[in-house]
Amino acid sequence: MNGILMIVIAIVVLGGAYLFYGRWLAKKWGVDPKRKTPAYELRDGVDYEPAQRGVVFGHQFASIAGAGPINGPIQAAIFGWVPVLLWVLIGGVFFGAVQDFASMFASVRNKGRSIGYIIEVYIGKVGKKLFLLFCWLFCILVVAAFADVVAGTFQGFTVVDGVQSANITANGSVATTSIMFIIEAVALGMILRYAKLPTVVNTLIAIAMLVAAIVVGLAFPVFLPLNVWHLIVFVYILIAAVVPVWALLQPRDYLNSYLLVAMIVAAVVGVFVANPSINLPAFTGFEVNGQYLFPILFVTIACGAVSGFHSLVSSGTASKQIKNEKDMLPVSFGAMLMESMLAVIALITVASFAAGAAEQQGLTTPPQIFAGGISNFLSTIGLPSDIVFTLINLAVSAFALTSLDSVARVGRLSFQELFLDASIKDEDMGPVRKLLTNKYFSTIITLALAFGLTLVGYKSIWPLFGSANQLLSVLALIACAVFLKRKKKIHAFMYIPLGIMIAVTFTALGMTIYQKLTAIVTAASTDVFGDSLQLVFAVLILGLGVCVVFQGFRRLVVKNPKLTEAEKILENAKSESTEA
Repeated sequence: MNGILMIVIAIVVLGGAYLFYGRWLAKKWGVDPKRKTPAYELRDGVDYEPAQRGVVFGHQFASIAGAGPINGPIQAAIFGWVPVLLWVLIGGVFFGAVQDFASMFASVRNKGRSIGYIIEVYIGKVGKKLFLLFCWLFCILVVAAFADVVAGTFQGFTVVDGVQSANITANGSVATTSIMFIIEAVALGMILRYAKLPTVVNTLIAIAMLVAAIVVGLAFPVFLPLNVWHLIVFVYILIAAVVPVWALLQPRDYLNSYLLVAMIVAAVVGVFVANPSINLPAFTGFEVNGQYLFPILFVTIACGAVSGFHSLVSSGTASKQIKNEKDMLPVSFGAMLMESMLAVIALITVASFAAGAAEQQGLTTPPQIFAGGISNFLSTIGLPSDIVFTLINLAVSAFALTSLDSVARVGRLSFQELFLDASIKDEDMGPVRKLLTNKYFSTIITLALAFGLTLVGYKSIWPLFGSANQLLSVLALIACAVFLKRKKKIHAFMYIPLGIMIAVTFTALGMTIYQKLTAIVTAASTDVFGDSLQLVFAVLILGLGVCVVFQGFRRLVVKNPKLTEAEKILENAKSESTEA
């Protein structure tokens, strides 16, 4: 096996899935190009705004990618390349793409509302509250894991036996470039909002800013230790979670789109020009270093195969920008398959290193291994390795920061919505409810818990994050299946992915609870704080997941379930509209 053959297999499988399976789903669900979308029906110029297919696709992919499709496959490579490749392709097509498409379809057919709203309407209000609490806990895990990944790409020193030694120039350059990138994003936000320049001019300005940031980063690297970068990253997240979206998030997505295209193209070109050998064993066993293939493989490879977080993006922001229902297939189904392709490329990069070769080159984290592999590939055509390494690392950290921007905001909103009640006006809220729904308080408490988990390190958090992420996928699949059933759309094919993901997530969380509890009780834990925090999160997440899954299955199993309160309100509104 070599790199070209592996990537060709991926292209054939993923491309065929889009052309046949994706189009079949669109036909069976009744995607209607003539139907008015929420972007037009509720157009407000803020959240609901129709956009071109390419623009929404760029937003969707930049938001869902993050560091997931790179970290997951590289960490799961301990089991060999065959199980990783199979799960990325099978999971990406029959699990992830189906979930993302169904989430967006359900949202568009419900006025662009979120999965939480779908659960409230078709499962019940209690289910929605449990789901919001689950989302909040999940967002804390995502922030903790991705913040540690980002800080790791900025770390300015090598650490040997706890002692800082040599500077890491590439990481220092990435840090400077990323800082410049954030400053430029704010400036670009002002330009986009107030200058009203033509699209071509905005594009040229964005590219010029991107090049300038890279040049400055290469010339003036910043060297700071990991703990300092942890603090800086969290201060940034705190600001990004509360400022208006146009001031930072939107221009960052605009700049990220160019990094995204450059990284994917460079990676594919690199594989074809270098045709790296696959030095990773095909299969190393069902148990490796105390880790079991089931369920660890499936919770480690999260975003590359299936990710519950995608459902929040598909139903939270992208659905409000869909200009035509026929755009849903490429934006949701297509973006997920593109992410699976990125996961395959990540697998090729880690598999290209001989045993111990990555460590010898100072590549210790998945983003560094990914960047190192791509720079090695492109060096065969004369491109300077240090510049390519910096650019790839910059792209990875930019994706992770974009995910942090989005998920911190989602976490804050989930916490606030937990304590909001439509029957209570803002002026009638008590002091406690006002505090809990305050955006600054909800942001600080969310990030404080995430910071505590970050100190544990993403390698320890990742299995728990993966379990929570896949359980979120379970909840999204159940919500979409119930919606499709109520609308008399084909949905039985979702039962197999749903059953498998329930087995995976409940097993993984059960194992985590047992391991952490045993370590604490037997005093074998080397980090009582970190293990205790993870134990609490695992128990809460499992409990909430079981409750929502139970409620969802009740709605699926009963042939003619009674209407929920929200469904009754919607039915009455339709009746009144028809009579009028």
